[in-house]
Amino acid sequence: MSQGFNFERISMLFLEYNNQINTMASVFLVLVTLLLSINHSEQLQSSHSQTLLRIQQLLNFPSALSNWNNSTDFCNTDSNSSLAVVCYEDTITQLHIIGEGKTQPLPKNFSIDSFVTTLVKLPSLKVLTLVSLGIWGPLPGKISRLSSLEIVNMSSNHLYGSIPMELSSLSNLQTLILDNNMFSGQLPIWIDLLSELTVLSLKSNLFNGSLPNSVSNLENLRILSLSHNKLYGLVPDLSHLRNLQILELDSNAFGPQFPKLGNKLVTIVLRDNKFRSGIPAELSSYYQLERFDISSNTFVGPFQPTLLSLPSIAYLNISRNKLTGMLFENVSCNSEIEVVDLSSNLLTGSLPKCLVSNSSDRTVLYARNCLETTNQNQHPPPFCHTEALAVGILPETKKKKQVSKVVLTLGIVGGTLGGVALAFLILFIFRRENARSKMKNPPTRIISENAASGYTSKLLSDARYISQTKKFGALGLPNYRSFSLEEIEAATNNFDTASLMGEDSYGEMYRGQLKNGSFVVIRCVKMNKRYSTQNFMQHMELISKLRHRHLVSAIGHCFECSLEDSSVSKIFLVFEYVPNGTLRSWTSDGHTGKSLNWTQRIGAAIGVAKGIQFLHTGIVPGVYSNNIKIEDILLDRNFVAKISSYNLPLLSNIGKVRRGNSSNGSKHSGINKSGKHEDKCDIYDFGVILLEIILGRTIKTTNDAEAFKDLLQASLGADEDARRSIVDPAIRKACLSQSLKTMMEICVKCLFKDPAERPSTEDVLWNLQFAAQVQDAWRGDSQSSEGSPGSPLEARRQAFH
Repeated sequence: MSQGFNFERISMLFLEYNNQINTMASVFLVLVTLLLSINHSEQLQSSHSQTLLRIQQLLNFPSALSNWNNSTDFCNTDSNSSLAVVCYEDTITQLHIIGEGKTQPLPKNFSIDSFVTTLVKLPSLKVLTLVSLGIWGPLPGKISRLSSLEIVNMSSNHLYGSIPMELSSLSNLQTLILDNNMFSGQLPIWIDLLSELTVLSLKSNLFNGSLPNSVSNLENLRILSLSHNKLYGLVPDLSHLRNLQILELDSNAFGPQFPKLGNKLVTIVLRDNKFRSGIPAELSSYYQLERFDISSNTFVGPFQPTLLSLPSIAYLNISRNKLTGMLFENVSCNSEIEVVDLSSNLLTGSLPKCLVSNSSDRTVLYARNCLETTNQNQHPPPFCHTEALAVGILPETKKKKQVSKVVLTLGIVGGTLGGVALAFLILFIFRRENARSKMKNPPTRIISENAASGYTSKLLSDARYISQTKKFGALGLPNYRSFSLEEIEAATNNFDTASLMGEDSYGEMYRGQLKNGSFVVIRCVKMNKRYSTQNFMQHMELISKLRHRHLVSAIGHCFECSLEDSSVSKIFLVFEYVPNGTLRSWTSDGHTGKSLNWTQRIGAAIGVAKGIQFLHTGIVPGVYSNNIKIEDILLDRNFVAKISSYNLPLLSNIGKVRRGNSSNGSKHSGINKSGKHEDKCDIYDFGVILLEIILGRTIKTTNDAEAFKDLLQASLGADEDARRSIVDPAIRKACLSQSLKTMMEICVKCLFKDPAERPSTEDVLWNLQFAAQVQDAWRGDSQSSEGSPGSPLEARRQAFH
């Protein structure tokens, strides 16, 4: 019994021991596995730690990374608004580092190539945010080695150059934000290779050129923001981008047509561009639209009041355009709308009551329209009518929308019968009058020249069509009329010496003010020979037609007749008053420390050339040999150039006075007595004006003009620095090289000794427009002096009108 007991006991002990051995073996295996895993994790953590610490060093130890050190557990640190490191399965997948505002560039020893080389040692990165860290240099293409990237935000740094083409290989990239850098060149045509892109934001850079059509292939795009660049031209058709919700293209030079868009947009911002079309009717069906801003363009045509009642609209800004139309009090509005800016358009009618009610809850601006309200500085209705004509749009007038067909039919029948009866009556009277003796003296001819009827329907901006500028009419001028002597005396305070502006070869000039408050210049010309008023009627009719945006135009005349024989003893010519001084005072003479910037100078040159073209081809017969000098070019309040002294037919034919030859103009014009190439005399004078505009120096003699012409010609064969060294220091840094070179080339050609070799006015205008368009695309005026007068955008807009 004892032996059996012992065997059983031993067996049980053996089994228990065997189980313990197995348990210990299992525990040992688990421990070994865990130790191996920990060792591998530590190796990964060590590698990533060294990479992140190296990034800290390359970024010059920014404050956001001040807590990083050798003992930091990067995958388990707390995140905040400036820093976040996200890990997944022991690999870093997200890195967010945000500095404090847009900092200064990193030190000169910073190498972006070394930085990106270090960065790509985190191969699993999907989200990369490096904002306001002072990173500078061209973005290396090797960043594409981070092939898993889905979101990249490197805004508010100092990156420059073009976007590397290697980025096109990032097939998973969904968001690309490079705002507030210095990237330049054209937007990459390969952008549609980033087929997953939903956000493309490149605001506040130096991109130029047109928007590539490939953008319209980004079917997943939801946000397209290209504000504050130098992009220009037509916007591609974006109507196929069904997911697009935010479109921000403000502060560029896009235009002229409103872009084609899908109807799911929430935000449309086209502010400060060159759009000059109408607002598409389909915009009234954009039911998700919350923000709509098209301010500071030249949009024309009717404003659609239905935009005020869009179900989601909260912000609507159409200010500083040329939109017309009549508003009514009963127009409906979205009750949730917060901001409405209708100011500086050509709107008439009454302000909708829905905008006035609960005005404390919203901002409503509507100044500088022609609305029937005394609030916010409204223009009189004729102003909007005239300005609408200037852009080829006839404003709406109050009329019934529908006419009864019955009334219309009766009106037609009644009008027809009445017309027949009236015709018989006129025939009867005419026959009876023929039986009488004919009147000895014919009735006095009444001159009524409505120069405002010549407005074009579209203002030109393309240099290819510049030859059609002769069709332009005078803008904003009252009709030409005859003034009484009493009006002239009242305007000049009975020719008070305080009103005397000066005297030239034509006679005395006075500054006057008419009863309506407008200022004028009155030129008094005394007659040596005696003529009747009838002798001057043809001259007055021709003078009345010399009305153009770029001429100081006559608005009327007055005859003072002798009591002895009723002959004309004096002629008073009344001209518009131009308040802003001469072009010379804003360029070569200086103007209290201010001068025109480069864009404004090109605009002034275009204005002078258009004025000359009108004198040559806008009327028949043309007016040539005008002996135009830079001191004859005046600038109005908007810095639009106007020729103030030209060869008035009246003064050149009465034998009273003739303007002497200028020392810098006609003396060297090369025009012979036969009048051949007579239009090229003014081209030479224009070349002298261009010299002063470019060089900022006063040209007093023909020798000066020749010397400076030779200087320009020599610089054209030299490098860019040589050309810039001779131009006016006030605009030296602001003019684009191609724009400056074009201006110099056309200037030299205008000054050729042989008139036959000088360019035509069309050629001159084509080159000036080209120089303006190149400069406008570059927007170089941001570098011009702080003293530059006026708004560069407004000056460009005025120059092309």
